[in-house]
Amino acid sequence: MIVEKQVELSDVFMAHRLQLRWAALKILGNPERAEDVVQDAYLKVCEAAAVFDIKQPLAYLFQMVRNLAIDHHRRAALEMNLFENEDEGLHVPSLMGTPEAIVISRQHLTLIAKAISELPERTRRAFELHRLEGQTHRVIAAELDISTSLVNILIHQALDHCRAAFQSA
Repeated sequence: MIVEKQVELSDVFMAHRLQLRWAALKILGNPERAEDVVQDAYLKVCEAAAVFDIKQPLAYLFQMVRNLAIDHHRRAALEMNLFENEDEGLHVPSLMGTPEAIVISRQHLTLIAKAISELPERTRRAFELHRLEGQTHRVIAAELDISTSLVNILIHQALDHCRAAFQSA
């Protein structure tokens, strides 16, 4: 009888996993941390189902994920307070280099920005979404209404164009 409850609770968990992840994401604001919380909740579900007779499994699961997310958020906030203030690092020597190196870096950045602006709109947008915003090929494909293989091609074209512009300078 207890085994049936565990399978039943596990089934409810798997059926509502995306909603549970969304609940954790709303509290944490970070998809990776939300996924960690959901995985922790699943481990606790496997343990709790064997011990307790849960009358409202979905409400129990949402409350468990909510509590774990809040604990995770509080722990992260505590860790942030334990580390030194950012101002403490003001006296650490800079690794940026000489003024000449800074000027060269800015010139390189200008070259790359110019090369990106020369790209066709769709290629430029795919490149920016991938390299600057960190989006996956699937998300970019959905946004631009193209295939993921075309996204890959566009990104490579943009990279090749930027390399060529950089090398010709």
